[in-house]
Amino acid sequence: MSKIQKVRGFQDIYGENAKKYRYIVDTFRETFEKYNFKEIILPFVEDISLFKRSVGEATDIVQKEMYVFLDKGGREVALRPEGTASCVRAYIEEKMYAEGGYHKLFYEGAMFRYERPQAGRYRQFHQIGAEIFGVSSVLADTELISMVYKILKRLKIDFKLEINSLGDFQSRKTYTQELIKYLKQYENGLCETCKSRINTNPLRVLDCKVESCKQITKDAPKIIDYLSEESEKRFTQLKEYLKALNIDFVENPRLVRGLDYYTDTVFEFTTDQIGAQGTVAAGGRYDNLVEQLGGPPTPALGFAAGIERLILLVKDLPSEKPLITVIPLTPDYNIQALSFSESLRNSGIKTETLLKEGSLKSMMKTADKLKSDYVVFISDKYELKEMKSGNQEIFYTPEDTLEAVKDKI
Repeated sequence: MSKIQKVRGFQDIYGENAKKYRYIVDTFRETFEKYNFKEIILPFVEDISLFKRSVGEATDIVQKEMYVFLDKGGREVALRPEGTASCVRAYIEEKMYAEGGYHKLFYEGAMFRYERPQAGRYRQFHQIGAEIFGVSSVLADTELISMVYKILKRLKIDFKLEINSLGDFQSRKTYTQELIKYLKQYENGLCETCKSRINTNPLRVLDCKVESCKQITKDAPKIIDYLSEESEKRFTQLKEYLKALNIDFVENPRLVRGLDYYTDTVFEFTTDQIGAQGTVAAGGRYDNLVEQLGGPPTPALGFAAGIERLILLVKDLPSEKPLITVIPLTPDYNIQALSFSESLRNSGIKTETLLKEGSLKSMMKTADKLKSDYVVFISDKYELKEMKSGNQEIFYTPEDTLEAVKDKI
C-alpha cells in the first residue's frame, strides 16, 4: 500500500522550526500586549464577495490564488488569503464602531493562496498581524511602523524599511490615469501579465520583478508627484516622526502593495537573505475599506508578517530550560516516579518521566536522546545524576531531592 503524502504546497512545521514558530509568535504577542492590542480569532472560511470587494477583483489573489469552493448549501466561499479583510468584516459585523473610541486588534493563523511553492512561501502559510480602526492621525502610522521595527530588531532580523505614499482616493485616481498613459506607450515591451494589468491594476506593473518591466517603469511617473496637499503633508509628517524615533527608512516610489484597498501610507520590511521573496512584514493605511464593505466611514491601518519567512531568518533561539528526566529503576517504583515528576513540574521545572522501559543502559540512551540535563533514578532512594559531568548524589526523601534539583537549575 502506497504511503500518503502531504499535499503539494503544504508543510509540517516541527522540531526546530516549530520552536522558531512559537518564539516568533510569542515575541509578537508580548509586544502587542505592551501596545494594548486585543486579540481577535477569525474564521478560516469567508464569503468570496468579501475578498472581491476588499482585495480587488483584478488582483492576482482573487483572479488566480484563492481556494474557492461551493459549500453544501451552495454558497461560494473561500479559504482566507489574508487577514485584513476578515478583520474589517468583523469590525463591522460585531458593531465595534458603536462602542466609541478606537480599536486595536491583532490576529494570528493560517492563510491560503494557490501559488507556486518556493522558499518561505507555501499554499498554506501563517501570518501574524495587527489592525487599528478609528484613528486618522499620523501618530498611528508611526507607532505601528515603530512597533514592527522593534519586533524585528528583537528577533535579530537583518532588514530594510521601505515607505511610500499612495495618496488619498483622488490622488491615486489622477496618478493612475497618468500611469496608464505612460504604460500604453511601452505596452509591447511589458510581460504578458503586465499587459493585462494596464487597464485592470496598473499600479502592480510598478511592482513587477520581470527585468523588461523594471526597465520600462524606472522612468514612469512617480505617485509622490501627484499627492494632494493633505497627503503630501501626511507623508512629510510621517518621515519627521520616524526620524525623531531614530527609525531608519528609505523612500521607495515603486512600493505600491498588491491590494486595492491601500491609501496614503504603505510600508514594507524587506531582506536580501531569502532570495526574491524578500518581504517579511508589510502594511499601510486603508481609510476607505470599512465604508466600502458596508460600515461607517472609518480610518484604518494595519500590517501582517509572514511567519514562514521569519523562520528562515531567525538564527538564535533563547536558551531552553534544563530538562530533568525521572527514571524508575523497576516497575515497582512507577507510582513513586510519577509522583516525583509532578512535584518537579509543580515547581516550574521541565520534566520528562521516562515512558520507555528497558535495561538501565537503554533507558540512559533514551535520556541522552531527549537531551536531558539531569536524571533522577527512583528506587528505595533518589539518585540525582548530572549528564554532562556524570556527578551523582544520593538522597532519601523526595523533598531533599527536589531542593537539590532547584539549587542546580
